[in-house]
Amino acid sequence: MPSMPVRGFDHYNLRAARPLLDELRDFYRDVVGLTVGDRPPFRRFGYWLYAGDHPVLHLAEADAQESRSTSAKNTFAHAAFECTGRAAFEQLLHARGIRYRVERVPTTNQVQLFFEDPAGNGVELGFDAADSPD
Repeated sequence: MPSMPVRGFDHYNLRAARPLLDELRDFYRDVVGLTVGDRPPFRRFGYWLYAGDHPVLHLAEADAQESRSTSAKNTFAHAAFECTGRAAFEQLLHARGIRYRVERVPTTNQVQLFFEDPAGNGVELGFDAADSPD
């Protein structure tokens, strides 16, 4: 079999009707801290959200006849983002009334915050344990 190495993770895509799409854009911008940036002129309306210079989240409007669940209950668990500033993130989540849980990764130096976006997709924010309010 020929060698076809994966070089890394590029992005993930969420599709929804326009009102939920706009809510997801706002959530990932205002809560997670991604930046809305340039996007090619695709046939469908949408947004690209960036972490630094890389568009890691693509949001695309679902077609009118397309049936999309607004509950992400399937085998997808969460998308994870490497972050800094844990105390500020926790303050923001509290201020917005977003329920989350904190987990410590065994044998590593990482703390994770888990919560859901407005469509029910899981989100993980990962922090070095030294970046900890406790």
